[in-house]
Amino acid sequence: MSATDRNLLAAHAEVKAEITRTDSKTALLLAFVGAVLAGSWTVARDLPLNWPAIVAGVPGMLLLVVAAGLLLRSVRPNLSGRHGFPLWATLTAEEISEAVSVDLAADIAGLSRLAVTKFTCLRRAVDLIRAGGALLIVAALLTTGGAAWGR
Repeated sequence: MSATDRNLLAAHAEVKAEITRTDSKTALLLAFVGAVLAGSWTVARDLPLNWPAIVAGVPGMLLLVVAAGLLLRSVRPNLSGRHGFPLWATLTAEEISEAVSVDLAADIAGLSRLAVTKFTCLRRAVDLIRAGGALLIVAALLTTGGAAWGR
């Protein structure tokens, strides 16, 4: 095996590992966002909210819902058949061997584009989670402060 082949195999493995790592982070963030949404809804339903808290809390909840949508988009299966399983499912064993040996660089490029798309969705979702969380914290402070002011 030549040095170029080893480098291509290493790059291919690295890109696949980054995709796996991104998907793992996405799964954790989805669980976190789901827990925050459920907890916030439960707390908001049981507390008497004032208008400033509602004005801050509703956009915060909406930002978290949008973040969850972005996270789901980043882990949505790619069934277009350009590379990976969908393409391989249409090929014979010989065609797979030929495609992998000839098109490893193309597969690395395709997987790298997929990884960048996943990273971008993940980064945007994290930004939305931060903004939504900040608004929910403001809403919580306004609610507790409003309850203290109303006494």
